[in-house]
Amino acid sequence: MPLHLAAGRLLLLLLLLAAVATTSPPAAAAESNSNSNTSSNCTLLDAQFVRAAFLNVTNFTLPLPGRRTCRPVRRLRFPSRNLTGPVRWGELGNLTSLLTVDLSGNSLDGGIDASFWRAPLLRAVDFTSVESVARLAGGLEVLDVSRNEIGRAPEGLGSLTRLQRLDLSRNNMTGRFPDDLPPLGGLVFLNISYNNFSGVVPADIASKFGPDAFVQAGTTFQVEPSSRGRKKRKRAVMIALIAAGAAAAAAALAFLAACCCLTRGRRKRRKDKDGKGGAAVWEDEEVVVGAVKVAAAAPVVVLERPLMELTLADLAAATSGFGRESQLAETTGGRSGAAYRAVLPGDLHVVVRVVEGPVAGVGEDDDEATAATGFRELARLRHPNILPLLGYCIAGKQKLLLFEYMEKGDLHHRWLHELPVGSMDTEDIGIDTMEAIDQDRKPAGDWPTRYRIILGIARGLAFLHQGWAGSGRPIVHGRLVPTNILLDDDMEPRISDFLHPSNETPESDVYRFGTLVFELVSGQARWNDTSTSWARGEIRNRKGLNLVDDRLRDETLGTEAEKEMAECLQVGFLCTASSPEKRPTMQQVVGLLKDIKPAATAAGEPPVAGVMMQ
Repeated sequence: MPLHLAAGRLLLLLLLLAAVATTSPPAAAAESNSNSNTSSNCTLLDAQFVRAAFLNVTNFTLPLPGRRTCRPVRRLRFPSRNLTGPVRWGELGNLTSLLTVDLSGNSLDGGIDASFWRAPLLRAVDFTSVESVARLAGGLEVLDVSRNEIGRAPEGLGSLTRLQRLDLSRNNMTGRFPDDLPPLGGLVFLNISYNNFSGVVPADIASKFGPDAFVQAGTTFQVEPSSRGRKKRKRAVMIALIAAGAAAAAAALAFLAACCCLTRGRRKRRKDKDGKGGAAVWEDEEVVVGAVKVAAAAPVVVLERPLMELTLADLAAATSGFGRESQLAETTGGRSGAAYRAVLPGDLHVVVRVVEGPVAGVGEDDDEATAATGFRELARLRHPNILPLLGYCIAGKQKLLLFEYMEKGDLHHRWLHELPVGSMDTEDIGIDTMEAIDQDRKPAGDWPTRYRIILGIARGLAFLHQGWAGSGRPIVHGRLVPTNILLDDDMEPRISDFLHPSNETPESDVYRFGTLVFELVSGQARWNDTSTSWARGEIRNRKGLNLVDDRLRDETLGTEAEKEMAECLQVGFLCTASSPEKRPTMQQVVGLLKDIKPAATAAGEPPVAGVMMQ
């Protein structure tokens, strides 16, 4: 073995020994032996629980077990399968590795027994009916019981302190807002529309979740107006008093007529330049961006095309006036405002993102010249694994940034987690889905692709941690999640959303990178402290291959790729050490990953350092 490879593997071994020495409990050896003695007894155990749970359910068919045994059930996905009858929920509560359940769109009888909620890793459920969640596992993050006939709010919702997304819409459900709901501070999505709730929604809560969250939520349900709305109403009352009398009424009518004319004159218009289907143009003098009117003549700077003369009007024309038809779907990872897809002259495909909040190196109150200097400095950050800033537009207080459009989307939604419906995903015991379903799941990628993505993310993050040229100040991402990892046409990862100042540390980024490694190897989404601790325990007890995604397991069994996945999981183990000072730097991580598969990182691959454009 070449000397540099031996040195790299020695470093990995030393880091692992140090981590295990500080994290392993004294009884780890005994636990490992105990597990090895009982592993032969776990054959088809979870399959028996599932079979017992659906014993009296019509139209439910459990696929026949195959040769792979001891893989615990992780996901049950049987939406809209015409299932009828009672489920024995307590049997499903015995599935210790169960993560998600989707039984929506069926006609199952009865409520859910409290014993179901004892499943320790349960994090997302989508049910046809639910009566009580009083004993729901504390790690649940998603609860969707929309479009059913649930007469009252499930008991125990207030105990779901880790819930992030809650959809109770279209149930004709009664309840008291917010008393019957989980803590609203932890929710990022809420929808209680089309129900019979009572109560008052504070203005700040209404602003957080938006008006669509409370559409026809109850006949006695009220949404408190914002301070701006209250001021408008007070002003309207004063105007009405002053405008008493015929003369004042006539003046008011004249004022309204003038407003109508003004509004009509300012209406958005798009026309072809030559009237023959050419590029659209924007004819108004103003553009509404983020509910603020700004001058359409504001210049747009495209840094790599200095001779291109564009204005905000061109962006407005290319995005239908920043309309919904051009707006990209929002994800949970972003920290900026709305984003719009646009095709600019020269067939330049870009994403135009409205800036909300501070940007690294650019103050919210900076004048135009200072902000432009800051944006140009940010655009100098160039690396094959980060999403570059292509340009910007400063229109008064509004700022817009231009990025390259990535057709393949982000790592989470468009590639890794596209599982089929009507399947049961398992990890470590013998339940095989039907052959057709297995084939459907394979497009999620082979191991070389996942390895290349892992290495690319590590390289991009290491480049950011090097910081500005000569400053020694690292750029901390602070929100490294799959939705912030975009994929180019060659499946090369690009880190996005890194332009915001963060109070996090580089060690925090290293931890989140470790959870991304776990997610890419396992195919399991939404990693939190509980699932990360469980994965570390598996790796510590030399059972890391239990985490491997079923879509990879068969093809890599007994091959060199299986060893590579095990070593990548060990890198994830190092990155997620509980003590930040025990985590490796991203430069060290890149070195460890390159040693795992040196053939794929030979000469010609981009360096970690990237380039700083001058």
